Amino acid sequence: MPTSSRGTSVRGAVTVAPFARESGGEADAPLRRLVPGAVLERWRAVDRSAHAPRLVTVVGDDGGASAAALVTARPGTAYLKIVDAVGEVPSAVAAVVAHAREQGLAQVKWEGWTADPETAAAAGFTPLDPPHGRAPDAVGPETGHVRWLTGGPASEPPPHYGQTTRFTCGAVTALVALSHLGALPRAEFDRRAELTLWRAATNFPACEPVGLGVAVRRTWPSSPVAVHLDADGPVLLDHLAGDEREWRAVLQRASRADAAGMGVPVDPERLTVAGIRDAVGRGERVLLLVSLAVMQGFDVPHWVVCHGVVPGAVLIDDPWSHAPAGDTWVDAHLLPVPDGSLDTMSTLGEDGFRGAVRIGPARPVTASG
Repeated sequence: MPTSSRGTSVRGAVTVAPFARESGGEADAPLRRLVPGAVLERWRAVDRSAHAPRLVTVVGDDGGASAAALVTARPGTAYLKIVDAVGEVPSAVAAVVAHAREQGLAQVKWEGWTADPETAAAAGFTPLDPPHGRAPDAVGPETGHVRWLTGGPASEPPPHYGQTTRFTCGAVTALVALSHLGALPRAEFDRRAELTLWRAATNFPACEPVGLGVAVRRTWPSSPVAVHLDADGPVLLDHLAGDEREWRAVLQRASRADAAGMGVPVDPERLTVAGIRDAVGRGERVLLLVSLAVMQGFDVPHWVVCHGVVPGAVLIDDPWSHAPAGDTWVDAHLLPVPDGSLDTMSTLGEDGFRGAVRIGPARPVTASG
């Protein structure tokens, strides 16, 4: 009878099987007996197949299911997320934790749709801070919980802010980093700040690394900023041609000139994952350009912020979640990504470049005269 590190027993045999979205008729009857109708309806309301949905079931002495949990996770990551646990909930959660440990994962999260805070705490989970901001049409629970399996991060978590447009990920990650470093008061972190920084940094509509670094330095001159970009020419323009490509390239060259004039270094050497770990260890935050191909199944460039490390993984905050796949802010916040996966995700474009912006703690302002 396996137990969690807090002593919660799994009372019975455990099975882990793919979760079928479509009803299976009579074969579905045991699931319908155990899972409340509203919960089962939520499980099947979206297509979770891209996030490998699994049903972790505890089988009682009578041969019937006594507890179950639906778990999912973004591919290429180091966590499991409990959508709901039903039946003997402590036993279901303990089974999920044991399953996650067997896979060497860094954490288990638990969405707050039906999770009772006291039950979550008794199972070793701590509450996640709710999003500081998110789009009006965002879908997700009001609360969430996390349990670390390999030791948690050394610093307090950053605020989670869901981007309110499809193109402001770069601005949001910069604001998350600046808020986490204490350079941006929470009261000033809002949609106006998001759109204002995007306007200053955009290459229409995406933000490329140099332009983003310049905009951050110009707006927060006391915050050290360094850009890493191992590409000589313009980036993020592979999908464009002709004049649509050329005028954006002109703006990128102007951003490089601005960086030189402002003293923002643009390092042509690739920032390795080890380098990201070192930067975070020095108290910096790293804005990293990644492709969503691994985590979400479509090759779109996207900004995330690296803010912590745990054994074997870098912690990121992602300002975007993919609701049609059942992905919510609980997935996107405090997201552990194994070093190898992060290396793959952050190799972009036809030339395989990597773009990043390092932001350090604000330098103290000294009086002059």
